[in-house]
Amino acid sequence: MDVKSLTCKPETINLKRTIQSSKKKKPRTGIQCCSLKQDLQGQSVAVIGLGKSGRAAARLALARGASVVAIDQNQSLPPLEQDPVFKKVNGNGLTTVLGHFDTELLENVDAVVVSPGVPIENYGLSRLLGSGKQVMSELDFAAEVISRSVKILAVTGTNGKSTVVTFAGQMLDHLGIEAFVGGNLGNPLSEAALQCFQMPSSKSRFQVAVVEVSSYQMEISNKFFCPSVAVVLNLTPDHLERHKSMRNYALTKCRVLSHMTNTKLGLLPFGNQHLDEAIKGREFNLAWIGTFPGVKIDMAAKTANFEVPAIGLSSQLQLGAMKAIGTHNYHNAAVAALSVLGLDIGVDVEALNSAIEILKPPPHRMQIVHKDIHGITWVDDSKATNVEAAYAGLMGLEGQKCVVLLGGVAKVLNGQDSNGFEQLIQPLNHHRCVITFGSSGMMIHNTLVDNGLKIPCIGAAIMMEAVNHARKIAKYGDAIVLSPGCASFDEFRNFEHRGMIFQELAFSSSYCSPTSDLA
Repeated sequence: MDVKSLTCKPETINLKRTIQSSKKKKPRTGIQCCSLKQDLQGQSVAVIGLGKSGRAAARLALARGASVVAIDQNQSLPPLEQDPVFKKVNGNGLTTVLGHFDTELLENVDAVVVSPGVPIENYGLSRLLGSGKQVMSELDFAAEVISRSVKILAVTGTNGKSTVVTFAGQMLDHLGIEAFVGGNLGNPLSEAALQCFQMPSSKSRFQVAVVEVSSYQMEISNKFFCPSVAVVLNLTPDHLERHKSMRNYALTKCRVLSHMTNTKLGLLPFGNQHLDEAIKGREFNLAWIGTFPGVKIDMAAKTANFEVPAIGLSSQLQLGAMKAIGTHNYHNAAVAALSVLGLDIGVDVEALNSAIEILKPPPHRMQIVHKDIHGITWVDDSKATNVEAAYAGLMGLEGQKCVVLLGGVAKVLNGQDSNGFEQLIQPLNHHRCVITFGSSGMMIHNTLVDNGLKIPCIGAAIMMEAVNHARKIAKYGDAIVLSPGCASFDEFRNFEHRGMIFQELAFSSSYCSPTSDLA
């Protein structure tokens, strides 16, 4: 494979009065800048899935002049018409459909915008795509109207993407460069497009959009989303219940590189067979994470060395001022820095050196939340929703004795006999104790014990019980680390909810006196 460049070719209801027939639609043209408004006047858009992304897309469609049918299978949601954000909208322009609906409705709209939480197997979306109907991701719908002058930095991967996006945003902010930071991170790209609409026609609000991209957002091929720099951080088994195979997962992730040319920079991990196969036949400036051309980390010297001849880069970044805990965050910072340099916006390594000490990971990623009166540090790594993320967190705690909490709902590993937790035994053996909990807790316990775990392993039913055990076991100077390696849905709404409850329990520990059960 040529490492210099790899060619990218590129509830049933009668709503006919509120939507325009596809026979009456006006021809659509690519929008060149944010200042072009009402480009969808007279057209109808269905938005499927009314979480953050779907709601933002509905607002954007209305701002562009379309009539909108907002659809969600959750019948308990309040209709958008009752939301204060949407109340200013003309009632004839917005209709909410909750629960069951006649999929013929989607045949009669001009475009369908799909939220990332909605698989394309649902609602006949795959068939619509095959028929030529305009079916778009929320990401692509937003990108269509974002100014071409805005440089897009897109980051995907199984683990670490939120941290890299956050670090890149913090670097840009530190250097005084206006940037939108969002995407799958929690602030949909449609929000950036809406903010662009509020600016005078001659201006763009942002110079850069730093966008976290999930594989779900890439299931539908994009036409307008074209990053200047695209990063695939890593690829390990995850979301296989939706993507079915690692090959499909890799191909989906690598759609973030679609439409890139040899003026763009793509950054990938070196030596991943699935990704190597997925990028064959694409052409862009390729750099590697882990070798040259690309970035290599020297942990002993705490430096990141950049060698990317295609963009004229040969520099060294000093990482010694990092305050974020975990060795994996040195890698996250280095990748964020190289990504920012690849945007070609006048930033050099010397400027980025000054930003290293201000970097702070997003919540629930190896976040030190409390140091209690008993000398115990509480670390929230609730975002570690798979084994590889938990492994990265544990490897970053070298020299620190920990009580580690593992549990929740273990991820599906298609075609594998193992649940993967045996990978954690080597780093865990350097710590004080493991406590497993949740619906997969017993399975995790058995895997660790049967495969040679040398430290005590205690089972608990729920996380609160696991925390109570940890309080009794931890000694002065230890850390109690929630790095579950599992999804949270057996006990919590999401990983954020799990992390918040852990943090509440951490602060309540100040009033408890630990009495160690273990030597």
